[in-house]
Amino acid sequence: VLLLLCPSHQVHTHMHMHTRTKLPHPPPEGEYGPGAAGRLNVIAMYDFTAKEDTDLTLRQGEEYVILHKQDQLWWRAQDKHGWYCKNVTRTEAEQLLRQEDKEGCFVVRESSHQGVYTVSLYTKITDGDVRHYQIKVSDSGQFYLAEKHTFDSIADVIRYHEHNAAGLVTRLRYAVGPMGRCVPATAGFSFEKWEINPSDLTFMKELGAGQFGVVRLGKWRAQHKVAIKTIKEGAMLEEDFIEEAKVMMKLCHPKLVQLYGVCLQQRPLLIVAEFMENGCLLNFLRQRGRTLKEAWLLSMCQDVCEGMEYLEAHQFLHRDLAARNCLVNEHNVVKVSDFGLTRYVLDNQYTSSSGAKFPVKWSPPEVLHFSKYSSKSDVWSFGVVMWEIYSEGRTPFENRSNLEVVNDITRGVRLYRPHRASQPLYAIMYRCWHERPEGRPKFSELLEEIQKLAENPD
Repeated sequence: VLLLLCPSHQVHTHMHMHTRTKLPHPPPEGEYGPGAAGRLNVIAMYDFTAKEDTDLTLRQGEEYVILHKQDQLWWRAQDKHGWYCKNVTRTEAEQLLRQEDKEGCFVVRESSHQGVYTVSLYTKITDGDVRHYQIKVSDSGQFYLAEKHTFDSIADVIRYHEHNAAGLVTRLRYAVGPMGRCVPATAGFSFEKWEINPSDLTFMKELGAGQFGVVRLGKWRAQHKVAIKTIKEGAMLEEDFIEEAKVMMKLCHPKLVQLYGVCLQQRPLLIVAEFMENGCLLNFLRQRGRTLKEAWLLSMCQDVCEGMEYLEAHQFLHRDLAARNCLVNEHNVVKVSDFGLTRYVLDNQYTSSSGAKFPVKWSPPEVLHFSKYSSKSDVWSFGVVMWEIYSEGRTPFENRSNLEVVNDITRGVRLYRPHRASQPLYAIMYRCWHERPEGRPKFSELLEEIQKLAENPD
């Protein structure tokens, strides 16, 4: 299971958790109320430190409750103090609770006096009234809402009143958080939707130049390293890309380079993405391919295949898969980058199959002749990426012109077996180059074959 949010706090699904079957105390009313039937408990596998009021700090080994799986990237969760709402005013609390309109819904908030906490509680009994109860401290340092019932912690006070009104207008049935104010973030970054504030970015060294312009290393909020792509004027169909960016940000997988968001407030347009320390796979292979053992080459193929299987499962086409469009992180993990971006390139030399910059050597017959893209055309390109990996970054069909390659491919000529590729390995890449799309395997099948080969290399 991947990451979470709580009634008042949110965190992205890149932190890992595992599930636990135990269900805590008996279920009162409310869809996500404490103890709601069938709720899912998870354990944090890693620490995560909250960076905003809207984040939930996670501690390795601690238990959290999933309240709602909002979407593939975002889950709402509750920790042991999941009812606590920092920086919520009395007016905001009343607004939130009336909006929720459920008997016994409540928030625990900091009062205007620091260190003093208030429970704001909604009841329909007195016509949608919100009551505010200050959590008091006894002379002996015990906490209470109703004088007779004192406890060692605020958490225990809340837990007691979840089951007993004991002087309150109704019992605390349903914890509410300011979800309206919480905007999901990607990979632990709390961005405002998919748009990033340019003042949060610091520019550092230049990393290289892509098809849209210069790519630089930067920092988000002076803390997180990011890659910032500057889109030069006239290089991109900007309006269409901006719409698609919302979709692309939701694509989240350990073997895809994560898109964090875009800066739209000025020109040139900026794309902010995950920073990959070891740069582009093609250069990496050319510089260090000779030092890598065959098992590592296979694991790189598997990385790319896993990322592509995820895109295939989400009906998302890459359209320009090649070693130059994969990146390598500090642990030498390969991730697929720039998926879907060729649709927004305005350079005809790049987008027309007769153009000088068109990736002819990575394209199947149906793309070269009819511009017919599919997951199966991505599979063809993946076969070429495998070839690039095993030939340590050589250029496919290196001495042939694009026109000659089109003629060769149409006649059934295929890339030779790189000397580092075993026969069974070459058989996998060769299957990717079937002349008809339906004759090629799916990425899910390719992944199984690669995994089998990794387990039994002989």
